Formats: sequence, structure tokens, C-alpha cells
Amino acid sequence: MAGITVYTGKTAGMDRMNVDMDQIIPKQFLKRVEKTGFGSFLFYDWRFYKDGSLNPEFELNFPENADATILIANENFGCGSSREHAPWALLDYGFRVIIAPSFADIFYQNCLKNGILPIVTSKEHVENLLQHTKGEKHSLTVSLEDMTVSDESGKLFAFEIHPHWRMMLMNGYDEISLTLQYESSIRQYESVR
Repeated sequence: MAGITVYTGKTAGMDRMNVDMDQIIPKQFLKRVEKTGFGSFLFYDWRFYKDGSLNPEFELNFPENADATILIANENFGCGSSREHAPWALLDYGFRVIIAPSFADIFYQNCLKNGILPIVTSKEHVENLLQHTKGEKHSLTVSLEDMTVSDESGKLFAFEIHPHWRMMLMNGYDEISLTLQYESSIRQYESVR
């Protein structure tokens, strides 16, 4: 997967609390085993009417949110039953960064393991960002090198991330690619067993 060192992207706001896994990726779409192809089902019950037509009142369907790659969310994003399909769907849709005051623990870990940077920041910062996403195009620059978020006006805030996950995201590693760095040692070990 592609690494993230400094990332600039368009934002979309979702001012909803307690967005759970069933809304992020509804259960009827969990039959696939590959990690791709879930983006078209992201927030399916909110994005579409029952007849399959787009719901123009859903935030991600607003014209200004087309092609957004940074999601501004509210408290307890990714709660509910654990499913790795949720970050798969968000990534396949195009999101690389999610900023929220809090995340469900398992969802947060699944984002990190699948190449999405979840940033925890204050409610005040999120409310400010959500205001900027309403009715206008807004971009942010996220630096994993400096652990900061900025916009055209300059630095907005700093964030924290565990050094291990920072290294993993900056290098585009998942747990398998990290293990494969020791392939020659593994082969050597296996050759004498």
C-alpha cells in the first residue's frame, strides 16, 4: 500500500456521532473476501434511497464533497460490531485520513493496519473543520513527518500517533510486508528444519 508522509486532500464533513459499522458498510455486503470493491457500498443506506438512486441530502453526495479523501467525523466514529470491511470500504471509496474527536478502538486499529490514518483531536478542532466543509471546497495537509494538520492559512493543530504505526504508515507497510523484511532469515531458518 502507498505510504503517507505528507498528504494533501479535499475534506468532507460528516457531523454525526456514533457512526457504527452497520452504517459504514451494511452487513449484506460482507460476502466478499478480497479487500477491494467495497467503496461503492460505503454508507449505502444513507447514500442511496431504497430504489438505488442517490440521496442528495446525504453529506458525501453533496457536489462539494466529490473526490474528498479526508473525512471529518464526529465522536465515537466506527463503533459497533467489529468488521475490517469498514476501513476497506473507506479506503476503496478514496479516504486516506479520518479526523475525529474519538474512534472505537477496534476500528482505529483496523484503519492503521489497512493504510488509513485516523487522527484524534479535540472536539473544538473538529467543530472548526466541520464548519469549513459546509458549502465550500476545503483542503487539508496532513504531515506524518511533523504530526501536524494545516490548511491554506497555516498550521491548525498537532496530533499524536504511536511511533510503530507512524513508521508503518509512512513506509506503506502492513503486517505481512513487515514480516517479509525478514524473508532471508526465515528462509535460512526453514532450510535447516
